[in-house]
Amino acid sequence: MKKKCRKSSVAVVMSILVMIIGMLPSAVFGEEQTAPDLGLQAHGAVLMEASTGQIVYEKAGEEHVSPASITKIMTLILIFDALDEGSISLEDEVITSAYAQSMGGSQVFLEEGEVQTVDTLIKCIIVSSGNDACVAMAEYLEGSETEFVKKMNKRAESLGMKDTHFEDCCGLTDSDGHYTSARDVALMSRELITRYPKIKEYSTIWMDTITHVTKRKTSEFGLANTNKLLKQYQWTTGLKTGSTSKAKYCVSATAEQNGMELIAVIMGAPDYKVRFSEAKTLLEYGYSHCSLYRDSSGTKTKSVPVENGCEDSVKTICKEPFSYLATGGENVAEVKKKVTYAKNLTAPVKKGQKAGAVSYYLKGNKIGETPVIAAENVEKAGFENSLHSLFSSFLL
Repeated sequence: MKKKCRKSSVAVVMSILVMIIGMLPSAVFGEEQTAPDLGLQAHGAVLMEASTGQIVYEKAGEEHVSPASITKIMTLILIFDALDEGSISLEDEVITSAYAQSMGGSQVFLEEGEVQTVDTLIKCIIVSSGNDACVAMAEYLEGSETEFVKKMNKRAESLGMKDTHFEDCCGLTDSDGHYTSARDVALMSRELITRYPKIKEYSTIWMDTITHVTKRKTSEFGLANTNKLLKQYQWTTGLKTGSTSKAKYCVSATAEQNGMELIAVIMGAPDYKVRFSEAKTLLEYGYSHCSLYRDSSGTKTKSVPVENGCEDSVKTICKEPFSYLATGGENVAEVKKKVTYAKNLTAPVKKGQKAGAVSYYLKGNKIGETPVIAAENVEKAGFENSLHSLFSSFLL
């Protein structure tokens, strides 16, 4: 009887353990947690934190979809690339071609021969989604839209946008060969806002005017932002809308609150109101469930000894800021960091060479690191340097 009782007790305990394990979240065992059901009607959606690139929420994120005017995000990246390289300036004057004027869909009604500055055309693209302005800039940068699109695809490839192929620079086409994914839209949106934060000076414009100066007349034309989230969600900073019969209604919405930038991508929403309400849902979910740790001020590092060098040591710096996104309710104020240095640096040492690391920990668990690098070159000591060091050691 006693043996049976023991067996029964063991069985009861095992049953209880199975029940408890079943109730525990999968994250305890290192499994990926499923995305919450936010009740989104859109075909695809992604929520990404900008500084880390971490995806917080995803629905059909890698499925191919038509991007419509969200295509223009890549066009804007290439425009800002050219500005950054110095090959063009905001004051440059761009002449509208007959082909650019012929663009249908959303436009700012540029006329053949009309001259506008790069600055004005950026406004026309980001605020009013002007297809004609987009093509005018593509031709100005690469000579033709065809050549510009080749560059768009190369830039997409460099960003790891593996589910994207462009056939035009503005998204007017409904071709099956012109496609992207919600995840890829988040990637290129992140590139634009983090690499070129100046874009927000344009993407937050609610209304503006441009002046058409043509052979026939001079007239004012009003620009009204297609991104209605600017008035519906107080933290909105951009970015771009899109809609065609094939793509339905899309938006890549960016917002910033308390130093955290989020990107909410909605693809294939059934109507224009849903795309904005569901982008807002994603953003509110992100800000209520995530907290961001940023060591953007950098960490003070010390010089590291160098063997056989013209100098005895090399100054070091942190290579880049560190960010960590907590999505499980962790208190990021408890993050601690530890600096370690290379033990054997031998000349020659090149500027940028790894010389250590700053490691970050939360509740004893390592959450990431950023490299410590040499801030200067240290050449290998020659015979004269070695002789000088030898005499110096005797004099000491």
